[in-house]
Amino acid sequence: MENLMSTKEVAAFLNVNEKMVYTLVAEKGLPATKITGKWLFPKHLVERWVEANTSNFPEPTQKLPPYHGLLIVAGSNDLLLDKAISLFNTMNSEQIAVFGNLGSIGGLNALRKNLCHIASSHLLQENDDDYNFAFASRELEAMPAVVNFCSREQGILLQKGNPRQINTIKDLAKPGITIVNRSLATGTRLLLDNELREAGIKGEKIKGYQNIVNRHMDVGLEILAGNADAGPGIRPVASLLGLDFIPLRWERFDLLIAKDCFFDQGVQKFQGLLHESAFKKLARSLDGYDIGDAGKMVFPQ
Repeated sequence: MENLMSTKEVAAFLNVNEKMVYTLVAEKGLPATKITGKWLFPKHLVERWVEANTSNFPEPTQKLPPYHGLLIVAGSNDLLLDKAISLFNTMNSEQIAVFGNLGSIGGLNALRKNLCHIASSHLLQENDDDYNFAFASRELEAMPAVVNFCSREQGILLQKGNPRQINTIKDLAKPGITIVNRSLATGTRLLLDNELREAGIKGEKIKGYQNIVNRHMDVGLEILAGNADAGPGIRPVASLLGLDFIPLRWERFDLLIAKDCFFDQGVQKFQGLLHESAFKKLARSLDGYDIGDAGKMVFPQ
């Protein structure tokens, strides 16, 4: 197989002698498999091993310019976040906050490339319990600070009155059902795909699965217009548009902040906003949010 390297090949790849390769297998956990008495090394696992054992990452070649009043937030779309950004701009006449709707994965990529100060994310980890850490450690060269923004209720948006009698995830696979979907870069899509997988359903076989829209509100509007029977989204959208809703789970929605700009004026002001009565009033005006931990430092603790 082309992706399996011999001892000689992996020694050349790592720029060490062959005797050192055996030492690395025994003492450092170099990925290897023994077939017919010979050691073979899966190249992709060796590359991951090298990356995992790298302790001195290079400094990014491009840094955000010094903060001069423009706060850039990028990542997952959220109604309360939109309102918080508008509130920030209203309360701070010499500051401007802008948002790039890139999805959670897109936000992490923007943070890695130094294109934003804050990434908004709600990526459910494989352990089905925690959020964002595994993705951040994989996508970023160093763990950012993580501050909670809110918890929110995710689920399936349905037409008012639920005329198609969709009561569970499995019902999305019923003949004649059409859905609307979110992009692969979003935590909402990740949650839907996980739920479909657990239900034994192939999403590609559901009509409308490839019909992608950019925002939670867009999902709701497609359903409200009768273009779809259901779609993944958050309870606040269902409440605002008068749609039915199947709850799936409460999720943690975080702000990931590069440590070298954590104390920038705009970043600190935005975090401070989460403790203001005006922000709490906004949250109370929308169903499906819990801001009990808003502004709390999740990492480091």
